[in-house]
Amino acid sequence: MGAGIGRFLRRTVIRTRVGALSAAVLLGALALPAFGPGGAAAAPLNIYVNNAVDAHCSDAGSGLQSQPFCTVQAAADVVLPGQTVNVAQGEYRESVKLTRSGNQGAPITFAGPGGHWTPNFVNVGSAGSTAGFSVVGAQHVWIRGLSFSGSQFGLLVENSGDVRVTDGGVVGGSTAAVRVTGADSQKVTIGRFTLLNAPGVGMVVDGGAKGTTLTTNLVNSGSATAVSVVDSPGTVVVSNSLYAGCRVGLELAGKSPDAVLMNNVVAAESMSDGNCGSQTPQVKISAESRSGLRADYNVVSAVGGRPAYQWGSESYSSQATFATETNQGVHDSFDSPVIPYQGDRHLGPLPTVDSADESAPGMLGVDVAGQGPVDDPVKANSGTGKGFRDRGATEYLNVGTAYTPTGPTRILDTRDEGENGRLTSMRRLKVTGSNGVPTFVTKAVTMNVTVTATSSAGYLSTSYGSSSVLNWSAAGQTVANLVTVPVDVDGMVTFYLGGSAVDVIADLAGYYSGSGSIFTATDPSRSLDTREAIGVPGHTPVAPGGTVELQVAGHNGVPTTGATAVTMNVTVTEPTGGGYLTVYPHGKDRPVISSLNWTPGRTIANLVTVPVVDGKVSFYNGSGGTVHVIADVAGYYGASGHDVYRVMQPNRLLDTRTNTQDGCMKNRQAAVVTPGQTIELGVCWQDITSATLNVTVTEPTAAGFLTVYPTGSPRPVASNLNWTAGQTIPNQVVVPVRNQKVSFYNGSGGTVHLVVDMFGYQSY
Repeated sequence: MGAGIGRFLRRTVIRTRVGALSAAVLLGALALPAFGPGGAAAAPLNIYVNNAVDAHCSDAGSGLQSQPFCTVQAAADVVLPGQTVNVAQGEYRESVKLTRSGNQGAPITFAGPGGHWTPNFVNVGSAGSTAGFSVVGAQHVWIRGLSFSGSQFGLLVENSGDVRVTDGGVVGGSTAAVRVTGADSQKVTIGRFTLLNAPGVGMVVDGGAKGTTLTTNLVNSGSATAVSVVDSPGTVVVSNSLYAGCRVGLELAGKSPDAVLMNNVVAAESMSDGNCGSQTPQVKISAESRSGLRADYNVVSAVGGRPAYQWGSESYSSQATFATETNQGVHDSFDSPVIPYQGDRHLGPLPTVDSADESAPGMLGVDVAGQGPVDDPVKANSGTGKGFRDRGATEYLNVGTAYTPTGPTRILDTRDEGENGRLTSMRRLKVTGSNGVPTFVTKAVTMNVTVTATSSAGYLSTSYGSSSVLNWSAAGQTVANLVTVPVDVDGMVTFYLGGSAVDVIADLAGYYSGSGSIFTATDPSRSLDTREAIGVPGHTPVAPGGTVELQVAGHNGVPTTGATAVTMNVTVTEPTGGGYLTVYPHGKDRPVISSLNWTPGRTIANLVTVPVVDGKVSFYNGSGGTVHVIADVAGYYGASGHDVYRVMQPNRLLDTRTNTQDGCMKNRQAAVVTPGQTIELGVCWQDITSATLNVTVTEPTAAGFLTVYPTGSPRPVASNLNWTAGQTIPNQVVVPVRNQKVSFYNGSGGTVHLVVDMFGYQSY
């Protein structure tokens, strides 16, 4: 009997557990809602709209992600404060009217999957609807990432308050693409909209709307006024780019006092707009709208004699006269006749760049396309705050970078990590956030990279599957090269090894960012040659442990004052012992770095960029023997100049071993470079003034040297690479570009092959 009772109890326990588990599974499968106070089901935070065929949508459904609504209106009819209506990519051919309100701190939100410039395009409305999307009598609403279309209005906000509509656009709108109207409309913001070829007025604020903000919008209305404010006080129009063809670009009409017009570009988009006639102003201010107005930091272009401003009954084409007589527009610019654009970008560095008032009300942190401020290194910052916010809706991005010399400082030496530190395949190196290199703004770094203790022939690259920056031909070699490489978004550079294990050393020379020194390229010229008493008083080699001080300022195109760094091709020759050379700023402690490495009797060259102190740089012979040193100046960095560095991924321009296309898309057949031959290479980048190249000589049949120089100039007495027969050797070269070409001279008695990779360029 005891055994029977035991079996019964065990079966009962098992059944009870299974029953409890089944109930739990069942409840989970039913996904019963949580309950709020009083037992009411809590509303979900998200509602979904998706009319795609495979979305299984229903306007009679729950609006949850598993069964979204088919129409935006269905969501607008039920949305509650604090909820977000997520509208999936697609076309929603309907007219939507929102009358429901959110709460302070818990707005009603409509959100698309991305802004209008992204592939995730969402359009609400149709050509047959009066307005694509209307917000009527509602409060506390945020709409973002949607575009609209309608026969009269794309977007209509009427008698509504605390409404923000951002990151969108409008197609159509014969009366106005966007309209904010009604005496009960307050604190409505329209921001980061793109309106291209709008058939009617771009944006209208009227009917007594108060405190409306129009910010960072790109409006091309073509045949009507871009922005019209009528009988609406306290309107803020800031950081917009407005193009209206022959019409008024920006208008305050009726009684619209206490307005703010700042940081706007009101412009013609082509010289043909000069045929509009001389009476139509770009900005028109009615007499009753002048009270309390603040207009400043605008760029207003007047083409063909058009007035920039009409101020009541007076017209002004002179900024100085306008500022004197109205006390407005003190920082305005009337000087640019044409400000072209394409898509959502200005096409030229005009008065818009680095000149906005950062403190203007309604300013956003990014431009119409989501781009943050970018500092143009060659344009003086004339704005307020940090000084480099651009006027208008778009940030001018084609600004290049400037150089800040640092160190030189050792940032990597795998020998310090023992055998496990040797590079065997790939290694990422953090370069920002230390050694004076800032995070986020650094675009590229310049380093002297050395490989040593090689195990076999191989190469080193700084981009996967791309151009090499170092090559070596056997085990036991030490090879160095200066490299300028892009920095990724994490502030890292990556080394890729082709071959067996090596040790890698990296010495930081400087970095490129939006501020710093500007490079001026010079034709290669010899500034130091200890064999010929150039730059030094005698013809003697540098003694073991000896230092040579070289005056660079005031010679070889380097100015007497103002140079912050100099770029030189440095060569050592006739060394009597193995060793290294350190090039460093005069008067500073000698750093633990090497610029060149050699074995006895070997001639070797490397490019060096080094800070200039007191007009001088120093050369230290870190060997037990004597050595002759040669330095050819390639250019210098300073506070003045107009050329900026354009960072790019390595681009192969030439490999004489194979058929290639150069930078001007010219086909070149595979062929050796013969003794004494000069070849020309096309480098057709816009406004290029000098090129940063990694040049490699391989398969030479005799010892010799290579000279790289601007095409059309006399070949200088200078060398960029030196080699012995059979040696493969690289070197970075910075060379001026003339007529979009660079020349390469083979100064040897044998043939060679050349490989040329472009790592960046200077342009104005």
